[in-house]
Amino acid sequence: MWVSRQKTRFHQVMNNSSEPAIVIDNLRVTRGTRLVLPGLSVSIPGGQLVGLIGPSGGGKSTLMRAIVGVQVIDSGTVEVLGQEAGSESLRQRVGYLTQAPSVYADLTVRDNVEYFAKVVGAPPGAVDQAITDVDLADHADALVGRLSGGQRSRASLACTLVGDPHVLVLDEPTVGLDPVLRRDLWTIFRRLAESGRTVIVSSHVMDEATRCDRLLLIRAGEILADSTLPELLARTGAADAEGAFLMLIDRAEAQGQGSAA
Repeated sequence: MWVSRQKTRFHQVMNNSSEPAIVIDNLRVTRGTRLVLPGLSVSIPGGQLVGLIGPSGGGKSTLMRAIVGVQVIDSGTVEVLGQEAGSESLRQRVGYLTQAPSVYADLTVRDNVEYFAKVVGAPPGAVDQAITDVDLADHADALVGRLSGGQRSRASLACTLVGDPHVLVLDEPTVGLDPVLRRDLWTIFRRLAESGRTVIVSSHVMDEATRCDRLLLIRAGEILADSTLPELLARTGAADAEGAFLMLIDRAEAQGQGSAA
């Protein structure tokens, strides 16, 4: 269960501001010799569950790393909660969950969360709260190495939550999980967004688009759509998110070929 005062505080933080949580302007990133983001611009509203949807290799992870402030960029700007991404003032306000579980297998869930709590200087009670928030209270003293894949993902999420972040950036947290575990994680993501946090979840699974308040469809480092699912379906006339995404890809490729001609 969520603590009511946490809900109130997060809603006050996000709802009292007319500014978007994240503003990206003309972001250009190269990795090695490959141009990953060719000049991406987008604004992400606060207090929503936002899906960053697209195929593998399309730039999702690079964009998320730029939002967190750990990606070297060529040019452009990334602002999070009104501050430059990666600023010291954002260290406790932004939580980042990488694709690989960020936990130690030979430690218990509680030991892992306590470690990260010390790193971010979390207050007393934050460890128990984070473990409860991800529904692992019954497994708090279990070794992470003995947990299921879904439980390990939730343990990693608890380590991310212990700093009480306003913005959560979750990089393909449901990859490789069965439908039941995916559903359980998305239930947690929804609760996090309803508490007032901005939650960005990347995925290449199109049916997960139905769980989001807003969708950013990305391919080859470009945003093909920034809308709600109903808006996207109305715009394309497609029956589902996958059909809409494929239709937008076909349109983009057709326009590119027309320009080349």
